[in-house]
Amino acid sequence: MQRQDQSRYCWRGGQCAQFVRAVLTLVWLALMLASNPAAAQTTTSYSNTTTGTISETATTCASPLVRSFTVAANAQVTDVNIGVQFAHSYRGDIRATLVSPEGTVVDLITNVGTSANNLNVLFDDSAAASITTHSANDNTAAAPPYQRNFRPEGSLASFNGQGSAGTWQLTICDSLNGDSGTFTRTDLTLTTVPIAPSADLSLTKSVSNASPASGASINYILSVTNASGSALTATGVTVQDTLPAGFAFTGASGFGSYNSATGVWTVGSIPAGTTRTLTISGTVTATAGASVTNMAEVSASSAFDFDSTPGNGAAGEDDYDSATFTVSGTRTAGTPPTLVCPVGTTLHDWDSVSWAAGTTSGSYALTAIGTMNFNIGISGGAFLNNATYGGQSPTRQNVVTGGLAPAQYSIFQIADFISQAGAITSTITLPTAVPGVQFRVFDIDYAAGQFADRLTVTGSFNGAPVTPTLTNGISNYVIGNSAYGDATSADGSANGNVVVTFSAPVDTIVITYGSHSLAPADPGQQGAAIHDVTFCRPTANLTIAKTSSVVGDPTNGTTDPKAIPGATMRYCILVTNNGSGTATGINIGDALPATTTFISGSLRSGTTCAGATTVEDDNASGVDENDPFGASITGTTVSATTSTMLPASTMAVAFDVTLN
Repeated sequence: MQRQDQSRYCWRGGQCAQFVRAVLTLVWLALMLASNPAAAQTTTSYSNTTTGTISETATTCASPLVRSFTVAANAQVTDVNIGVQFAHSYRGDIRATLVSPEGTVVDLITNVGTSANNLNVLFDDSAAASITTHSANDNTAAAPPYQRNFRPEGSLASFNGQGSAGTWQLTICDSLNGDSGTFTRTDLTLTTVPIAPSADLSLTKSVSNASPASGASINYILSVTNASGSALTATGVTVQDTLPAGFAFTGASGFGSYNSATGVWTVGSIPAGTTRTLTISGTVTATAGASVTNMAEVSASSAFDFDSTPGNGAAGEDDYDSATFTVSGTRTAGTPPTLVCPVGTTLHDWDSVSWAAGTTSGSYALTAIGTMNFNIGISGGAFLNNATYGGQSPTRQNVVTGGLAPAQYSIFQIADFISQAGAITSTITLPTAVPGVQFRVFDIDYAAGQFADRLTVTGSFNGAPVTPTLTNGISNYVIGNSAYGDATSADGSANGNVVVTFSAPVDTIVITYGSHSLAPADPGQQGAAIHDVTFCRPTANLTIAKTSSVVGDPTNGTTDPKAIPGATMRYCILVTNNGSGTATGINIGDALPATTTFISGSLRSGTTCAGATTVEDDNASGVDENDPFGASITGTTVSATTSTMLPASTMAVAFDVTLN
């Protein structure tokens, strides 16, 4: 497929974790200033008056206008304001951000004001109104002072607690066609206090083999160092290292403890000039060609660190590092698991059903299963109308065929995504769980500078997650329940196929198609097709368990009763449907031992032994036989019945006997 050129840009959002850190920092600062008046705040302004053109060609969002401020002295930031002035017709074209030396990005204005002209604004978190409310024209009179004060879209408090030294950058871009203008000036104001006593923590991460084969054993090595010049010992140090799919944990050794389930390395105390090291061992489970990246970051520390903030996810800080390995070997199409269906299969064949072009939902009768609902939604983009692929998407077509001959129909989903976050989500909902499912998705592939497909499939059974097995084609690799395109596959080729197999009961399947990290910021046009779905027909799996307890005896009564002659024994029979199909016409019988005598009127029913409180009479007739369970005794045999048992449902029948 050919990519459609787009002129969109995915703007980065605020930093919530940094905002929380900023609030905590301000509380600390208040306490410090109260106890140490000498640690006074300093406010310094920096100006940049280098003019320049702002237009959709001169300052695109991929290559924006940048105005920098160089700050030499390092101090701890407590407040940031920035004034921005430019002339530009139709201000709604403009996007602007402020970037700190640590790489934190705060959105100032994003396409605000529609047809209003110019900007002459001081951005200040304490301003009464948000910039998003600014719809009036601004003047071009010389600043400062700036004509208006507004809060930015993001929070400038995200910078609080960071070091001031380095290069701060204002970026401005024109995101739409038709208007242009001239940048005039910008003024950055930083309020700071002297750097507090700190512990300077840094983290490094490496992998023992950057090109392992699938199935090989490898190690991740993490080290956290407290710089020798640190004034404090860092305590309560933890590192977050969530292990990636494609790596199966086998053990960890070194300082502290590591929890592979949570990904937390509990380091504890690190004195100045000390390094703590952990080795995490595991096995490579990703397929050949897969690139697996593992990220780690200091997530907690008792001590202030002037150049990094624990847990903020900022890759540019020295408490954050990552390691990548690429699985070696020649890529071949994988062999999918064999779908085992004890009572046969039902095929949903797109060749034999209809789907109107542009439709986003449909219902289909499945033999021995019921009605399947198939729903499609999209976010971060729009479905396209492409005559080559059957018209308005989603559509039923047989151009993208997955290499099948003769060509077969599938549901093709082609969209124009405006960012890497865009996704198409297809949901299959079944009326009852099935013990297994298998289907193919065509055209999961990659084209450099155009698109990089990612397919993720999840499932659930009674609300609990069910993970499928994905089998790769030649143009993609698999990590966990996701497939990543890394080579091109033609419309009629099998190279882009991915086979999805559920080998456990499932009643809901979610298929998410979008982009991975190799895609451009604006991926444009890309598409994939969902082929026929094979369902294992539901089957019931009934299990039965019988328990007993002594209720009372003639000697001890109900206090610690014993199984002696004359004692009352309570039996409970519990039936569970562990299958994915509905069981019908259930009838069980329990012959009483010769050493017992049934106690008339003791029959009870329910869904658990503890909850078996519904009274059942001793005969097999009357309304009590369908409430919803029936129970009776004939001679020395206790019977229990129910018309249906849904998957995961239970039936319990309890009764008492006397020990002879």
